[in-house]
Amino acid sequence: MAGKAFTRAVSPKLGECALTHFERLPIDADAATLQHEAYEQSLRGAGFEVIRLPPLPEHADGVFVEDTALLLDGHAIVTRPGAPSRAGETDSTAAALADHFELHRLAAGHLDGGDVLRIGRTLHVGLSSRTNIEGIAALSDIAGRLGFTVAAAQMSGILHLKSAATLAGNDSAGRPVLLYNSAAVDPRQFAGVEPLAVNDDEADAANVLRAAERIIMPAGYPKTATCLRERGFYVVEIGVSELEKAEAGVTCMSLISPAAVPPSGHDSVGGL
Repeated sequence: MAGKAFTRAVSPKLGECALTHFERLPIDADAATLQHEAYEQSLRGAGFEVIRLPPLPEHADGVFVEDTALLLDGHAIVTRPGAPSRAGETDSTAAALADHFELHRLAAGHLDGGDVLRIGRTLHVGLSSRTNIEGIAALSDIAGRLGFTVAAAQMSGILHLKSAATLAGNDSAGRPVLLYNSAAVDPRQFAGVEPLAVNDDEADAANVLRAAERIIMPAGYPKTATCLRERGFYVVEIGVSELEKAEAGVTCMSLISPAAVPPSGHDSVGGL
């Protein structure tokens, strides 16, 4: 197995989700459920064991589990989401992850997992409407003891850092490729990667999920998909249009824990 992927079912109240930058549009929760099931199947296709966290039907944003925890090797850091409506999700996440990881909890501030971009042993954390300085400091206190460095990242006009910058992994030439939206983030903040800007008309394609040897990305962004394939990536496109109306990307709906690699292997970039 490639590892474990933790997900949560779509709430029937998805249409009441918290929004920051998007205009509210009607969301078909039944269609979103079918798209989410296809998303889970794409994770299984990449070799992951999909484990569903307990359903939270009263929590409109509950499907977006990425924001409630960070998985760092054998550790899980339970976050403090910035949207007040999401505070009740973390206890459920923590209880479910306790059987698989050593648990830690942020002691102060606010931090959404979607604002955390892992590159090697550095956690770049976006300052956003959902993540503040106090939350970043609390993460740094825990992550530092686990051997990680935490660095604040600047961004604008987006919900989360990973809405506009994600690590695709190494291309066919061995270069670690950072996919990003140039209108929202400056890639010079991130060392050790080769920045690759998405087209202005495909800004949402900057959020892709590295899942083992595959890239899972939302359908409807052909320029980005073609560019990634030309660089040697195995790209899987899935329809997530209803979930995108909730200001979501493909990383939002899972917590990825890659299988352990031998000590001589490279750090995985798939889960963060």
